[in-house]
Amino acid sequence: MFKATHVLAADYIPSDLAALREAITHNYVVDENAYLAELCAMLPGDGGSLAQVTERARTLVTKVRKESGSGDGIDAFLQEYSLDTQEGIILMCLAEALLRIPDAETADALIKDKLSGANWSSHFRKSDSTLVNASTWGLMLTGKIIKLDKKLDGNPANLLGRMVNKLGEPVVRSAMYAAMKIMGKQFVLGRDMKEALKASRKARELGYTHTYDMLGESALTMQDADKYLTDYRNAIEAVGNERISDGGPAPSISIKLSALHPRYDVANRERVLGEMCERLVGLVRLARSKDVAISIDAEEMDRLELSLDLFEQLYRSDANRGWGKLGMVVQAYSKRALPVLCWLTALAREQGDLIPVRLVKGAYWDSELKYAQQAGLPGYPLFTRKAGTDISYLACARYLLSEPTRGFIAPQFATHNANTVVSILEMAGDRQFEFQRLHGMGEELHNAVLNDNPGLHCRIYAPVGAHKDLLPYLVRRLLENGANTSFVHKLVDPNTPVDSLAEHPLRTLKRYSGFANDRIPQPVNLFSDRKNSSGVNMNILSIQRPFFAKLKELESKQWLAGPIVDGETLKRSSARVVLSPQDVSLTVGKIHWADEQAVEQALASAHAAFPRWRATPVSERAAALEKLADLLEANREQFISLCTREAGKLLQDGIDEVREAVDFCRYYAVQARSLMGQATLLPGYTGEHNELLLQGRGVFVCISPWNFPLAIFLGQIAAALATGNTVIAKPAEQTGLIAHLAVTLAHQAGIPGDVLQLLPGDGATVGAKLTADRRIGGVCFTGSTETAKLINLTLAQRDGAILPLIAETGGQNAMIVDSTALPEQVVRDVVSAAFQSAGQRCS
Repeated sequence: MFKATHVLAADYIPSDLAALREAITHNYVVDENAYLAELCAMLPGDGGSLAQVTERARTLVTKVRKESGSGDGIDAFLQEYSLDTQEGIILMCLAEALLRIPDAETADALIKDKLSGANWSSHFRKSDSTLVNASTWGLMLTGKIIKLDKKLDGNPANLLGRMVNKLGEPVVRSAMYAAMKIMGKQFVLGRDMKEALKASRKARELGYTHTYDMLGESALTMQDADKYLTDYRNAIEAVGNERISDGGPAPSISIKLSALHPRYDVANRERVLGEMCERLVGLVRLARSKDVAISIDAEEMDRLELSLDLFEQLYRSDANRGWGKLGMVVQAYSKRALPVLCWLTALAREQGDLIPVRLVKGAYWDSELKYAQQAGLPGYPLFTRKAGTDISYLACARYLLSEPTRGFIAPQFATHNANTVVSILEMAGDRQFEFQRLHGMGEELHNAVLNDNPGLHCRIYAPVGAHKDLLPYLVRRLLENGANTSFVHKLVDPNTPVDSLAEHPLRTLKRYSGFANDRIPQPVNLFSDRKNSSGVNMNILSIQRPFFAKLKELESKQWLAGPIVDGETLKRSSARVVLSPQDVSLTVGKIHWADEQAVEQALASAHAAFPRWRATPVSERAAALEKLADLLEANREQFISLCTREAGKLLQDGIDEVREAVDFCRYYAVQARSLMGQATLLPGYTGEHNELLLQGRGVFVCISPWNFPLAIFLGQIAAALATGNTVIAKPAEQTGLIAHLAVTLAHQAGIPGDVLQLLPGDGATVGAKLTADRRIGGVCFTGSTETAKLINLTLAQRDGAILPLIAETGGQNAMIVDSTALPEQVVRDVVSAAFQSAGQRCS
C-alpha cells in the first residue's frame, strides 16, 4: 500500500519514476479502510481547522442559495427530476435514446412507452424555474395525449379525442425533440467551435476561461478516429485564431485518447505507443504553434496505466520538450490518484517542463463499480463512499499545493462542492491555481467564489458537438448530477439543510463504522448465498505480470490424458497426438481414447456406486463441489493455458471459462442443499403423513461440446453429482486434455473415483454405447441438433421407464437491433458473439 502520509514529509522529493509506477499498479485495489486512514491523516483534523472550513463553507452555500434562488437552469431541472423519481429515470432513458432514432414510428413508440407511465402533473409549479415549469407543462400534456387512446372506444363522442391523439403524435414528437435539445444546450456550449467560441465570450467577461472538449465516444474504426482527429485539429486552429485580449488565462483543448485510435487498450500497447502517439505528437506540434494548451482526459480505470505510458512518451517528445502546456487529468475517486500525482511530479522534475494537472472526482463511478463486480476483481479500484472520494480529493489537493510540486505542477481543481472549494482556498496560501467546472453546472457557486476572490480564475469544461453526439456524455452527467448524493443536486434543493452541505468529509466518514461502504459488498461477496468466482484483470501490470509468467511456464508443457475409470487413468489404446487448432504445428500433448472395455468397466462401476452416492448426505456432496471450485481457481492458469492451446480460445475467454465452471460448482452445491436438505411436508387430507423427497436417478451420461470445454463440461457434471447421481462424462473429441485435468481435480476434491468416470473418445464408440445401455438413468447433452435427435431416438426405443434427456442444442441466434440501441454497443456485442469462444458462441 502506498504510504500517503510520506508525501507531506519535509524531505519528500518524488524522483524514482520506476518505483512510483510500481506503487501505482500495486495500489489498484488496495484495502479501502487502511488506505483511507492514510489519506485522512494527510488532512488537518483538529476541531479548530474543521470548524473554520465548515463555517466558511456554510457561509458560501447560504450566499449561493440567496443569490440564485432555486436556480433557473439545469441545476433546478435536475433537482426537480432527480434520479430518485420515476420521472427522472424516464427522462434519462429518453435523453439517451431519442435523438438517434431515425424513423417517426419508433420515436413515437418510445415516447409513448416512457411518458405515459409517469405523474408529470405532480411536478408542475413545484419550482420557480421557467425551464422546469415549461418542460413539465409539455411533458404533462404529452402524457395526457398519449393516455387518451387507452380510454377511447368506438363511440362517436370520442372521435374528437381520437383526432387529437392522431394529430398529437407528430406534435408530441416535435416537442420531445425540442425538449431534448433544450437539455442538450444546457450541457453543450455549441454545435461547432464557431458557435462555442461565440458563446464563450460572455463568460470570459465574468472571469472565466474554457477548455473545449470535442463530443464523441471511443472510436470503433480508424475512420471514426480520423474524424475525431480532424475535429481536434480544427478546434486547436479555431482557438488559436481567436483574438483574446482580456488578460485572463487562454482557453485550452481537452483530448479523449479513446477517440483517436480504435485499439486504445492494453492488449495493443505497441500500436498505441506507435500509431497513436504519432497522432498526438502531431496535435501537440499544432497546439504549440498556436499556443493552445492541451489536457489529456482521464477515462476508465483499466486504461490508466497505458495512458501514463503514452503521456510519458508524448511528454518526452521533441514536440513537447520546453513547452510546459501539455497537461493531464487525474480522477480522485481512484485509489491510484495520489501516487499518479507523485509520478507526474517526478517526471516534471526530471525533464523540467511544467505539467498542468486537472484534479477531478471522476465520472465513471457506477460503471467502474459494476465492472469490478462482474469481473470478480479482488476489490474495487475506487472509493465506495462519496465522502471517501472527497477525502482523496482533498489529500491530492494538499499534495498538489505542496512545495515539491512548485514550479513543476500547475494545479487545476475541478469541483462543484462548496466544502472542497473552501478547503482548497484555505490550503493554497500564495500558490497559483485555478478552479474548473462543467458547462451548465456549478455556475452560481463559482460566480460567488470569483466575486469574493479577485484575481482567481475558473476554467469551464465545455463540450462541443452535435446533439446526436451528446447522448453518452449527457447520460454520465445526468447520472453524476441527478443522483441524490450529488452536491449540485443538493445545492438547489431547499429541503437539504445547509449544515449537511457544509459538513467536512472527515466528519462525515467518522459517522460510519468503517470507511468502506458496507452496503456495497466486495466483488467476492456479490452473491448472498455463495462466493463469486475470481477473475483476472490483464490490464493492470501488478496482476498481469505474475499471470503471464505462469502462462509462460505452461506454454510448452506436454500433457498426457486418457480415460479415468475407478480413479485410475487407463492407457490401453494407442495415444493420439493433440495439436493446437490455431497452429497445427504445435503439439499440446497426447491422449488415450476409451475402448469398449473401458466403457463397460465405467458403466458397471458407476452403476454399482450409485446407491452409496445417493445415500451420501447432500452436505457432503455439496462440500466436495465447493472444494472442487476452490481447486479450479487454484489451478486456473493451467486451464486457461489449455483453453488457448487445446481449444483455440482467447485468454479472456479462458478466464471467463474457469469462472463459469467455478460458479456452476458453487451454485449447484447451494441449490442441492436447498432442494434436498430436508423433506417437504405435504398436506394430509385424511390424517396421513405425506413428505416429498428428492433423490438421484442413477447413472447420468454427460456429453459436452468443445466450445465450452470446461464450463459446460463441469456444469453438467456438477448438477448431476449434487443431486445424488453418478456420472460418466464424455468430453468433446477435441478437448479431452481439459476434461482429464478437471476430473482429476474433482477426485482430489473428494468425489469418489467410481462416482465420476471420464471416457474420452469418438461418438460412435463411446457416446452411442453409453446412451444405449440399460443401466443409465439419464443423459445431459450439449451439441448439435442432429446428434440430440439421434440420442432422443435411441432413448425412445428402449424398453422400460422413460429416461430424461436434458439437451441444449446448437443453432445460430439472431441479434435483433432496433434504432434505440447505441451503435457502438451493438458493434461490440456482434463482434463478441462472432469471434469469442473460438468462433462458436452459443448466444
